[in-house]
Amino acid sequence: MYVSVATEPGGSAPNEDWVGGTSSLALVLDGLSTAGLKTGCRHGVPWYVAQLGAHLVAALATCDRPLADGLAEALERVGQLHPECDLRNPGTPSATVAILRERPGHFDHLVLADSPVVLEGTGGITVLTDLRVDDVCQDLRAETERYQTGTQEHRASVARLVAAQREIRNTEEGYWVAAAAPDAAAHALTGTAPAAAIRSAAVMSDGVSRLVTEYEMATWEAVLDQLRDHGPASLIRTVREVEATDPHGQRWPRYKAGDDAAVAYCSLPSTPS
Repeated sequence: MYVSVATEPGGSAPNEDWVGGTSSLALVLDGLSTAGLKTGCRHGVPWYVAQLGAHLVAALATCDRPLADGLAEALERVGQLHPECDLRNPGTPSATVAILRERPGHFDHLVLADSPVVLEGTGGITVLTDLRVDDVCQDLRAETERYQTGTQEHRASVARLVAAQREIRNTEEGYWVAAAAPDAAAHALTGTAPAAAIRSAAVMSDGVSRLVTEYEMATWEAVLDQLRDHGPASLIRTVREVEATDPHGQRWPRYKAGDDAAVAYCSLPSTPS
């Protein structure tokens, strides 16, 4: 398959998304916001997603390895890179994970948290994602959505929400993300589709998918058409244009005026007729 990628920060802060692709692999990591809270790690989220992304590509270099096994190995190896940090801190750097892999006759996927894999198939479009985070801390999320983005009240509310999410992150009572412990990989959602049924695919962070899921300013069909015709950078520009019409989060309540965005578009070589 052919993979084209783009990523862009949502504002002036460093980009906490990461995207990578090879001839058989596309993956996106979305680093979780720290909201200014302590993490126990001196390196930061951009460092973490860059290391995890690189180790994931290496761990999945062979196409016969289960995706969850490769993720577990990558998590363990990244943990070994910074033993001086407090990796037991509930705020240790963490990320969502979305992976699509092509192997002979099949496409495998893995999603851990809310960065989706979108498949365009002969039977329509399938969105593969993990929305367990939506089931927790709903009262604090509703409180955050009452405030305009950028205000002191909004920042304080986001910090309270993140602090509460941290306490149940990677627990049976909460939701799962890629962090210090490799056993989180066992809680990822995985699956396989026959290659003959797939026409194209996209892997993205929620900073891109919200154009459809939250803003409702495009359909998945339109998103895949734009990716096919104009590429990933064009899709991110569209997201920014939409967000610019609502800079204070009044029409679309959100944590940031603009979130980091990353997308990998996977197209397949044409089959001769």
